[in-house]
Amino acid sequence: MVNVRQSNGEISELLDRYVLGLDYDKLDDEWANGLFADDVVIEFPISRHIGIGGLVEYHQRALAMWARTHHLNTPSIVNVTGERASLRANMTSVHVHHEREGETRPHYVSGTYVTGDAVLTERGWRLSRLSFDLIWKTGNPPD
Repeated sequence: MVNVRQSNGEISELLDRYVLGLDYDKLDDEWANGLFADDVVIEFPISRHIGIGGLVEYHQRALAMWARTHHLNTPSIVNVTGERASLRANMTSVHVHHEREGETRPHYVSGTYVTGDAVLTERGWRLSRLSFDLIWKTGNPPD
C-alpha cells in the first residue's frame, strides 16, 4: 500500500531536484534516470520532448543558449491516487544572456505554471510528464 504522505514528499522532491539540476548539476543519464519515467513527456511553450532517450541532450541544448539560469519554484501541490500522482507549482526562471561584444543584454525572466504527473516504478516515483505554461515574461529570449 502506498504511503500518501511519504509519496507527496518524494514526488515534490522530484520537481525540486529537476529545478536545481538545471542550474547546478551535471545533466547526465544518472540525473535523468533518477527523475523521469522512460516514457516521460516534457512540454515547454516552444518545444516538446518525448521519452528518456535524448532527454539529457535536449536540456543541454536549451541551457547552452544561456550563460546561466536560476529557477525558483513554489512548493508543489501533489495528489496521489494509488501508483499515480499529479503535481502543480509555480516557477520563476531567470535566464542570463551570453555576453556579446562586451555587452550583456537584460535578463529574460519568465513566470510559469507547472503541471506534471508521476508514476510509481520499480525505481520509485518518477516524473512521467512535466508541462510549463507561460504566465508572464520580461526581457528578450535568445536570438
